[in-house]
Amino acid sequence: MTSPFDDLFSIRGKTALVTGGSRGIGEMIAAGFLAHGAKVYISSRKADVCEATAARLMQAHGGQCIALPADLSRLDGVESLAQRLAALEPRLDILVNNAGAAWGAPLEEFPEIGWDKVMDTNVKAVFFLTQKLLPLLRAAAATGTPSRVINIGSIDGLKSAIFDSFSYGASKAAVHHLTRFMAAHLTKERILFNAIAPGPFPTWMLSTGVGFGGETDNVDWDTVGQRNPSGRVGTPQDIAGLAIFLSSRAGEYVIGQTIACDGGSVAAS
Repeated sequence: MTSPFDDLFSIRGKTALVTGGSRGIGEMIAAGFLAHGAKVYISSRKADVCEATAARLMQAHGGQCIALPADLSRLDGVESLAQRLAALEPRLDILVNNAGAAWGAPLEEFPEIGWDKVMDTNVKAVFFLTQKLLPLLRAAAATGTPSRVINIGSIDGLKSAIFDSFSYGASKAAVHHLTRFMAAHLTKERILFNAIAPGPFPTWMLSTGVGFGGETDNVDWDTVGQRNPSGRVGTPQDIAGLAIFLSSRAGEYVIGQTIACDGGSVAAS
């Protein structure tokens, strides 16, 4: 006997694109999607790293993970990625806009390039990649199940960071509002938008911020996590679980929201 709750969190058979998927939070989400039966494309700027991650994820989780390298800080890179994906797939069920950049410098010394690079990658690319992929997202929505767009923001877009990352925090706040704006325009087409605002996760970006120079394997993440109300940093299960929820039937009525995945950091601030 079937139940209306069967396959409530299933994403099996869906096709997903995760930008910035070669490491960090993007890789964590891609791994979770693969493990739950989705076909996953990952994109990042460095082709060799992107291809190596795709191979590693398939070995670990099975399924299909395909590398589509692209530099999303440039509009021609955005357009190239959309065109190459459209040549391979008739539809796109899930788009995770995760590719991002950060820049830190004292207020008096903060350079224009540190503003432009971060805004181009974190905001402009999110908008234009979504725009270019609308035909594929609309094709997926036409099958009867809504397509999903998940924009990866940050708790730095919800509260003031302790770092001198002025353009990063502003860009992530923009991503959160852009998510609501896009939801207002496209929900009626059954393209559902939400944002995730991650807190501390064991990533290259956080490692650079807390003084470990981008190292992730030999970092005392337990000590870093002790600053968090939950007493730890996030895990792949934490971020992938939320992304899977938002991509499945279980999350279909959650629209236009920015959800902090942070172990209580925002609540305690």
